[in-house]
Amino acid sequence: MKTIPWLHILLFLLTFLSTLVVGVEHSGVSLFTILDNPANIFRGFPFSITLLVILLSHEFSHYYFSRRHHVEATLPYFIPAPTLFGTLGAFIKMKSPITTKNALMDIGASGPIAGFVVSVLATVVGLSMSTVMPVVKQPGMMIFGDSLLFTALSKIILGAIPADQDVLLHPIAFAGWIGFFVTAMNLLPIGQLDGGHIAYALLGDRHRLLSKVLIVVLVLLGVLIFEGWIVWAILLVVLGIRHPAIVEPYIPLDERRKVTGIISLIIFILTFIPVPITIL
Repeated sequence: MKTIPWLHILLFLLTFLSTLVVGVEHSGVSLFTILDNPANIFRGFPFSITLLVILLSHEFSHYYFSRRHHVEATLPYFIPAPTLFGTLGAFIKMKSPITTKNALMDIGASGPIAGFVVSVLATVVGLSMSTVMPVVKQPGMMIFGDSLLFTALSKIILGAIPADQDVLLHPIAFAGWIGFFVTAMNLLPIGQLDGGHIAYALLGDRHRLLSKVLIVVLVLLGVLIFEGWIVWAILLVVLGIRHPAIVEPYIPLDERRKVTGIISLIIFILTFIPVPITIL
């Protein structure tokens, strides 16, 4: 008899609530006015549901390919958090070793690719409902940076944006932006991130040297352009930059999986944001 995964369900519901709060605030409604008009809570649904679908597609792709390759894995653990996004993401925990490089590539790349596809759809839909409006920049204002792909989609859908104007993102587009950001962060080829799995499948033990070099690069980026990269570098070092060995390392990576690795690299380049957030 299977037990009900109460912890997974509870964390998912808490994450739904925390992202719902962010969605309400992003729609321009103050939480303090909810009691005056409880129906305003539904204004947080577009953001919350879109972001959760992106995260679910990412994590369940990992889960599906883990099961397909007979790797024991947990259901997703969602992380609710009172942050700018309402969540710190989600993760699954693999409880048995991965056997081959091909299995590692499938498990590592499937999540970012699935999340990326859903994020593109969300961004296209959200940008079509976004508004271009004059903006007066003031101290304390928060400005979100753009990836190459988000910039391209904005120009295609909204046209050229005048220098004195900016895009007021629809909540669905904001969720798509977060989806791109999460995808790029996961695809960093360091440690046991998804990008680390992909790099280990391609490079083997040379992956550890790559991880060390990229940690230094993140620190330099943190010093030069965005301090958050220093925090991320420290966190990755704490989590560990060494990748666990696979059971059968002598089985080579096939050509289709090599193409998957290249596709993942392209997705990383398209979604990476050098300066995610700027506060004037």
